[in-house]
Amino acid sequence: MIGSVMSASFNCEENHLPSKSSFTSLATSLVENFAKNRPIHANSLILTIYGDTVRAYGDSIWLGSLIKLVEPLGINQRLVRTSVFRLSEKSVLQSKQQGRRSYYSLTHRAVRQFASASKRIYAAKPLEWDGQWRLVMTSLGDISPEQRETVRKELHWLGFNRITTGVYGHPSIDLDEVKKLVRDMGLDNKVVILKASAMDAKHLPVSNRLLSQCIDLEPSNEKYAELIKDFQGILKAAKQETDLDPALCFLVKTLLINRFRIILLKEAELPDELLAKNAISRRARALVSELYQIIQAPADQYFIDISETEGGAFTQASDDYYSRFSD
Repeated sequence: MIGSVMSASFNCEENHLPSKSSFTSLATSLVENFAKNRPIHANSLILTIYGDTVRAYGDSIWLGSLIKLVEPLGINQRLVRTSVFRLSEKSVLQSKQQGRRSYYSLTHRAVRQFASASKRIYAAKPLEWDGQWRLVMTSLGDISPEQRETVRKELHWLGFNRITTGVYGHPSIDLDEVKKLVRDMGLDNKVVILKASAMDAKHLPVSNRLLSQCIDLEPSNEKYAELIKDFQGILKAAKQETDLDPALCFLVKTLLINRFRIILLKEAELPDELLAKNAISRRARALVSELYQIIQAPADQYFIDISETEGGAFTQASDDYYSRFSD
């Protein structure tokens, strides 16, 4: 139970307007519901903590600190140890021993994946578009099924969507990232990377519409609606209070980004020009951005207070960490 970390009673007015202490009440309810139901695998939550916080402050974190951070979310010590072991087997995490303590950090490959994903997650608005589609073809060269599946997973991480068999499309990614990925895999001469656009302005709307139809947004839209429902009350309450509980802020921040990250990385995010003005993804991003910026500072203080790295206490985060969701 999370009572040892924080205590609160859920008390909300009948008209659902935030009361003076409703941030604590609503946030505690969110955390308790997650701990009770745990709708996701522990691996996902641990990866979110690494990508959202640990990577910004340093390379590694003591396993004992990680256990403390996720305990209020219903993830016990055994589950944490199992998760970091499996993530290490998948070459996502790597460990370093100092005495009897184990410190875990992201591998080089995982850092690259998180850096790419962060550009999508923490953007203040959908990325600007130059009108060209980025296409990657994996079915032309002599590639083994195992290599093709690895490329597919890596392209998925980058936000590509499957257009047809062996063809993946993305509206805005920097192709240097794709070139580096292909080069690191030793597939330079086996994967085709292209930029494509309509042959003239007349055909531009048609080509964009047809390619956009390859991207099914309905499942993502349902998830965005659930995210808004679960966090909009917390945002309203947070905007009205000044002394927010640091532990709750860290837990809410982690759950918020975890939900947002999972939705984003399961869809090919369309550029602003191809989104409807009332697209629910716009509203979800605006909510995530505003709530994140409100709770970031107290959440960080909690993280610093209870976490340790190889050199001792965490101190200052990287500069780009403080510009997340900024224009």
